[in-house]
Amino acid sequence: MAAERHAEVSWSGNLLSGTGRIQSTGSGAIEGLDLTWASRSEPDESGRTSPEELIAAAHASCFSMALAHGLGEGGTPPDRLDVKATSTFVPGTGLTAMHLDVVGRVEGLDEQAFEAAAEQAKENCPVSKALQGNVAITLSARLEG
Repeated sequence: MAAERHAEVSWSGNLLSGTGRIQSTGSGAIEGLDLTWASRSEPDESGRTSPEELIAAAHASCFSMALAHGLGEGGTPPDRLDVKATSTFVPGTGLTAMHLDVVGRVEGLDEQAFEAAAEQAKENCPVSKALQGNVAITLSARLEG
């Protein structure tokens, strides 16, 4: 069964000096987040988010779920996965790269098997699939230790 999700955003003004706000999402989990052009194009625009930051959050979430599933199916469910996704936005070009960095605590699994499972998750999570062909996706994976 298909699941639909939604978000509502308002924007006022032009691109460079205007402001936007994520008003709500269907789940209620995200609301009241401000965004501006500066939050997309300048480093560490505190207090405001950007579409690329939200895509990074979605990718980290999706990847961690896919990796947990793959590890569990293989008989070695993770004790913990810490994932950082970093998106690269180039003004005038768009979202050009996404780097996934995962550190895992997984009993009974060696580094090589963990890296292979992480690569599978990177290739097959739905957000990765949505980005493939448009955004270069790289991965660093290591076991805690």
